Amino acid sequence: MSWRKIQLGDAIYVKHGFAFKGQYFSDSGTHIVLTPGNFNEEGGFRLRPGKDRFYIGDILENYILEEDDLIIAMTEQGPGLLGSSALIPESDKYLHNQRLGLVQIKDDTVLDKKFLYYLFNTRTVRGQISGSATGTKVRHTAPERIYRVTETVPSDVLEQKRIANLLSAYDDLIENNRRRIHLLEQTALLLYKEWFVHLRFPRHEHVKIIDGVPAGWERTRVGKKANLVRGKSYKSSELVETGGKPFVNLKCVARHGGFRLDGVKRFSGSHRDDQVVSPGDVVIAVTDMTRERHIVAHPARVPAAIDKEAVFSMDTVKIIPNENVNRSWFYYFLRFSSFSKEVREHATGTNVLHLKPKQITDHVALIPPHLLQEQFGETALRILDQQDNLLIQTTKLEQARDLLLPRLMNGEIAV
Repeated sequence: MSWRKIQLGDAIYVKHGFAFKGQYFSDSGTHIVLTPGNFNEEGGFRLRPGKDRFYIGDILENYILEEDDLIIAMTEQGPGLLGSSALIPESDKYLHNQRLGLVQIKDDTVLDKKFLYYLFNTRTVRGQISGSATGTKVRHTAPERIYRVTETVPSDVLEQKRIANLLSAYDDLIENNRRRIHLLEQTALLLYKEWFVHLRFPRHEHVKIIDGVPAGWERTRVGKKANLVRGKSYKSSELVETGGKPFVNLKCVARHGGFRLDGVKRFSGSHRDDQVVSPGDVVIAVTDMTRERHIVAHPARVPAAIDKEAVFSMDTVKIIPNENVNRSWFYYFLRFSSFSKEVREHATGTNVLHLKPKQITDHVALIPPHLLQEQFGETALRILDQQDNLLIQTTKLEQARDLLLPRLMNGEIAV
């Protein structure tokens, strides 16, 4: 197989997006205005439920994106996002915003579009885009700078397609697993609401309701059902790329709760025995760097993909349910009840929100009988176990893909 060095400007054209007017942004609608926040750091498209904004003003047809359009982040809205690329998953739904570039192939004898998508997400190309960016607080690139990027690619476009198809097969499996994890999450949510919000739990028709509360349920402080352990502050020099133990901090807490495995760093320093969490343990974010992130007071359950134990930071607390509280039920109580919303209202701070552990333990909640917790917990644990297994599979697929990507792109491995 022969390879050749190309300059991207010889084969592509990058079109600027449209400056959609903020006055027409809405929480609902038919078309979503995309931003760099819709890119994963490693590349790929992502939706942000509850945060994506719709547009209800007049829309020019040529700024409505089509399925498989290739877009690139031209503003570093978050660390590592500059130059990240994504393929549009669906036609007539997403809008081409000004901070994004629409990449069009002008010579398909030089580059295949899907191969180019993976090429943009290699370190060498991203490094060149980052190196030529301008700006201090917020860094930007431009079509002219992207055109100057040089790279060595297979001369045969069919070979490029074979490489892209192989990597795409991994991405399809990863996305399928993510959808299954999401569906399991929705199943747990619906079941929790049915039993503990709408109070249609098993044999509910035989339970008396007294002052709006089922007999046998109790209103009590969270602190009477669980204990808290505050994390500790560690030096940034103790965080490493490899080795040590996993490090759980704010980046591991997903927006509105749940665990982000891609946020896990490694820790190489010393720690106390009570400063670790193991799979199945739950941490709660007690700091929020910006109001927009919406993670303060939200819980994250440490998945089985974290082997044995991890160190957790002072931005989180470990919450440990008592022996007479079902762990699986308790986690979903923290996730799906009004707990996070009500506790969050006590957070203080302007740019950085802070929550005191006492504000968690003082929260008063309606707690069902232990037997009902156990009944729900049996189903909940099966769901959590399935999610853990899917997450482990997904992690292995991502690692395999990320190992293959640079080697396929530099010719070290042939398809």
